[in-house]
Amino acid sequence: MIALPPIPSFRLEGKRALVTGAGRGLGLAAATALAHFGAEVTLVARSRDEIEQAAAALTAAGFSAEALPLDVTDTGAVRQVLANRPALDILVNNAGTNRPGPFVKASEDDYDAVFGLNVRSVFFVAQVVAERLIAESRPGSIVNMSSQMGHVGAANRTIYCASKHAIEGLTKAMAVELGGAGIRVNSVCPTFIETPLTQPYFADEAFRASVLSKIKLGRIGTVEDVAGAIVYLASDAAALVTGTALKVDGGWTAE
Repeated sequence: MIALPPIPSFRLEGKRALVTGAGRGLGLAAATALAHFGAEVTLVARSRDEIEQAAAALTAAGFSAEALPLDVTDTGAVRQVLANRPALDILVNNAGTNRPGPFVKASEDDYDAVFGLNVRSVFFVAQVVAERLIAESRPGSIVNMSSQMGHVGAANRTIYCASKHAIEGLTKAMAVELGGAGIRVNSVCPTFIETPLTQPYFADEAFRASVLSKIKLGRIGTVEDVAGAIVYLASDAAALVTGTALKVDGGWTAE
């Protein structure tokens, strides 16, 4: 009788996961999906009420979740808080922002705000998590939330594109350096997703039509589309995947 190959597992029981920017949108979807597949999830955001409500909803649904109010741009606070908690097996660096506008009108404040959250906080939160994993000789998975804009350019998004291109380079360099410690590092690169943050943009029919014209599958993305990619990269099903950008863009960057 033929021997069937082993099936990779997407289950995450026994894994501790932390998701930044977890109060709404992609972060909440990621936290929910990770919890559904068995991880013990910590939801992080500055907005205490949102993440406490989200954690309570997950707990009521029978999942393991807790809220951790924290400003991820405060590196000292991140280091102090995480030092007093168990090591994390999974980190989803999701917190991010955007200030779209013409390149010639972009201010230093715009630049600092976007790079401070989209790049600096990602770098140092991951550093704290990786240091702990290495110290305890534990493998892990770090997923950095990037964007299709980390692979292309777009008008009125110069700062955002620059920040996400930086995340792509950071992800690859981290994967090279941390692979020997068994720590996998990948990015997820969504197209435009229906979230509370993007709803005002999609109210503009011309903008929606422009976006849809570039998405080959003909629809705006959902948070579920992205959550599935995150679960895959966090799980043992992606055991040989590191330094990779997983595009969830409906074909936007295919041409």
